[in-house]
Amino acid sequence: MEAAATKNGGAVAARSRFRRVCVFCGSSSGNRSSYRDAAVELGKELVARKVDLVYGGGSLGLMGEVSEAVHKGGGHVIGVIPTSLMGKEITGETVGEVRAVAGMHQRKAEMARSSDAFIALPGGYGTLEELLEVIAWAQLGIHSKPVGLLNVDGYYNLLLAFIDKAVDDGFIKPAQRHIFVSAPDARGLVQKLEEFEAAQEDDPAAPKLAWEMEQVGYNASLAPGRDRALDR
Repeated sequence: MEAAATKNGGAVAARSRFRRVCVFCGSSSGNRSSYRDAAVELGKELVARKVDLVYGGGSLGLMGEVSEAVHKGGGHVIGVIPTSLMGKEITGETVGEVRAVAGMHQRKAEMARSSDAFIALPGGYGTLEELLEVIAWAQLGIHSKPVGLLNVDGYYNLLLAFIDKAVDDGFIKPAQRHIFVSAPDARGLVQKLEEFEAAQEDDPAAPKLAWEMEQVGYNASLAPGRDRALDR
């Protein structure tokens, strides 16, 4: 990764080791302006690092904020959405490239396959489901891609406390507590993802699970140690 430079007296983000980052977030904006601000800040941070955005394809709420920020900054946006949801989630002009898929499983497969890391902004049930699934995949060794929580104004504090409780009560191994990272701001979180190194842990279930995922569209690029090289 190239060192950071300066321009017009301000810092310019270093070139990222990622080509594309998948962002999970709500199709609502939430009740705090800080959530919208964080989505825009994240979009600008991706642009500064020349990282493309992969997301769930809506133009409402935080989905719209982050995609618009990347698009306006000159970055490439890929929105993946099931055809059945297009009328519910997409209103007005949709920026960037839209990839229509048959259903929710295909949506998650395409988003995961197209991305080199994952970030969760604040969101509801759908955001939590997507986030916890990619964390579980990392736990099982299905992928070794970095996963990050953008913990805006402590939005995810209770989730982090729950995970700590699961570790304390023996449902999550202590080492697996650190298979994802979190930070309160976009720049800090992306930097943690840049520096993240997945711990290698042998799991006899992983090869079979990886094979099963490939059968439903999660290809070999998700397997640990086989992340594709990025040409920048």
